Amino acid sequence: MSKSYDAIIIGAGVIGACTAFEMAKKGMKTLSIDKLPEAGYGSTSGSCAIIRTYYSAYETCALAYEGWHYWKDWEGYIGRGVADNLIQYHDTGCLVIKTPHNKDLSVVCDTMDQIGCPWENIPTDQIPDRLPNADTRAYDPAKRPDDDGFGEPTGNAVNGAVFFPNGGYVSDPKLSAQNAQQAAMAAGAEFRFNTEVTEIKQENGKVVGVTLSDGSRINAPVVVNVAGPHSFVINEMAGVTDGMNINTRALRHEVAHVPAPKGMDFERDGFIYSDSDIHTYARPETGNHILIGSEDPACDPQDWVENPDVFDANLSEQSKIMTMRLAQRFTGLGIPEQAKGVVALYDVSDDWMPIYDKSDLDGFYMAVGTSGNQFKNAPVAGKIMAELVQKCQAGHDHDVNPVQFHLDYINADISLGAFSRKREINQNSSFSVIG
Repeated sequence: MSKSYDAIIIGAGVIGACTAFEMAKKGMKTLSIDKLPEAGYGSTSGSCAIIRTYYSAYETCALAYEGWHYWKDWEGYIGRGVADNLIQYHDTGCLVIKTPHNKDLSVVCDTMDQIGCPWENIPTDQIPDRLPNADTRAYDPAKRPDDDGFGEPTGNAVNGAVFFPNGGYVSDPKLSAQNAQQAAMAAGAEFRFNTEVTEIKQENGKVVGVTLSDGSRINAPVVVNVAGPHSFVINEMAGVTDGMNINTRALRHEVAHVPAPKGMDFERDGFIYSDSDIHTYARPETGNHILIGSEDPACDPQDWVENPDVFDANLSEQSKIMTMRLAQRFTGLGIPEQAKGVVALYDVSDDWMPIYDKSDLDGFYMAVGTSGNQFKNAPVAGKIMAELVQKCQAGHDHDVNPVQFHLDYINADISLGAFSRKREINQNSSFSVIG
């Protein structure tokens, strides 16, 4: 006998778990299904878990600033006493270098003013006050070691920086998903792990449930795709890709893990660092280490993965190259002979902005294209999906009249049409992990 739910959520990463929590709080009987052993086991566990407010578009900046408030009071969000072992959020702030690539952050700072998010201008000569012994020369464009001029400055100085005090990182991203799972279960949600969906069941143009790999069927009038790097597989399974102007793919990404320079206590004094002059970003890590990621410069090949179940999880020379680029700014940063770090897949949309939307299949919804830059928005994304499902299932035509979503903490309204599957590619996007 098949079992019935109000909604099935495919994926139990941090956004999937928050979606289950928010839908359960609205009284929906939900079942989250994940093919992996536990919540946050997939791409969430490979996230740098950076919480920042600066993006390329108003709507994503607003979501991120709203989301910061949830991370700042994480226990208040999931509920007092719900989880025995809570994540730790480090509210370090974020230092971002001004470059022509980000228009010297003028648009971003204007957006911060619109949403009431604080920022501080940092002149070039004051960057070393925040980042001791920083080399403030310009190095753009990014190069690889076999390119002429690699490691040689191309200008006397960068154009300064901006410090965003409201930002930081989560030290254990997988635990954040598990905290949200515990909160969802306390609200009545159910979870099944080591379970794979093989079919989206449909009748008369509507979702009626899913079939699992063991042949069993679970009934539900709503299915929400929050499958991370597998999202395009689930969308193809549902047959909804033809109705999408924006699609997603899985991209292999590396993060390097290296010791901080001698004499620098980056774990204690560090912050989120973003630098599109050397095309890297970084954050503190336990043991006075630094996590280093790429901002996807044109010189670096992109490794798109056709089968997200099969990819090379070994570090390549890319981790060393990212460290070498950061060493251009972080004076004294060593280049380890033995590479350490994380290899994971990103779920990337055509313009690196997420899709939070319904589909052409009645009852099938998507929170996809989120990897790399939407971890920080997970609690708000969960609320968005819960409200979108509730309103669309009640008959609201979101394609014709996009749902307006209220951001409680910052007291602002945004149109969810900005995250539509039918939108045009957002030309304001960085077309990188910055979003």
